[in-house]
Amino acid sequence: MSVKYSIIIPVYNESEVIRETYNRLLTVMNQTKQSYELIFVNDGSTDTTAAIIREFIAKDKNVKLIDLSRNFGHQIAISAGMDSASGDAIVIIDADLQDPPEVILQMIEKWKEGYEVVYGKRIKRKGESFFKNITAKLYYRLLKQMTSVDIPVDTGDFRLIDKKVREVFLTLTEKNRYVRGLISWAGFKQTAVEYVRDERFAGTTKYPLKKMIKFALDGITSFSNKPLKLAIYTGMALSALSFIYLLVVVIQKLFTYTTIIGWASIIAVNLFFNGIILMFLGIIGEYIGRIYEEAKNRPLYVIREKIGFDNEGDENGKY
Repeated sequence: MSVKYSIIIPVYNESEVIRETYNRLLTVMNQTKQSYELIFVNDGSTDTTAAIIREFIAKDKNVKLIDLSRNFGHQIAISAGMDSASGDAIVIIDADLQDPPEVILQMIEKWKEGYEVVYGKRIKRKGESFFKNITAKLYYRLLKQMTSVDIPVDTGDFRLIDKKVREVFLTLTEKNRYVRGLISWAGFKQTAVEYVRDERFAGTTKYPLKKMIKFALDGITSFSNKPLKLAIYTGMALSALSFIYLLVVVIQKLFTYTTIIGWASIIAVNLFFNGIILMFLGIIGEYIGRIYEEAKNRPLYVIREKIGFDNEGDENGKY
């Protein structure tokens, strides 16, 4: 049976690694002996990444480029690739070669067995600090506990999805995207392929601590309202403790000679309660900010140029 594969590769300032990425993907996809397309999504690179991809297109009809007008973010770049993919199965893989392209062949075998989502599960992460490893493990397990959607732990966006899953994905219009969560939400028959995550081949990470924190917040706020419920439960618990403390003070006043000396304890209690209030105002603000982003209804992305597609155009991202 003849099938077609679409490989989506979001790129941002990857000139040091992009040639090696292309060569390894080429080797892997040629082994399938099926038609395929390599869709590079240039997410506003400021180096020569886009120019190098144009070199690939000049000699290889399977290579395509979506050149975004600026840096919209990794998750949006993936979405842009999804919008233009035409394969029976779609693979998402980063360009840094931490996720080995050779694992794609194992994913394809699972897809042929009838699985509609095949995600890569990391059993080991090479070249990453203890801090990043432990925080990643804690985050994924926390997210799993906080949401009713079964988002597999120790997985990233590296995965294969069937075209029917892509069709569902295209109907989802959130502006703050969490791709792996959206695919898990869609359901379908899913399985894992385990692999060892390699060190970055070249260049520097595009996910510093600040972006990692934002990414984590997107995951939690997109798929869980438990932080808001936590505010209610914490408020009720603190109110109960405050009432008990009030009773203790009244009893001390009426039946003992104990008096409060100084204001240190009062100030400490006030600071504690004010801190709690500000923290939960921040949580509520995160949710309100996301409502604001959705209400503006801007397109997800803007395309500067599309090259290599049959029906090229300068259409912008979906609403």
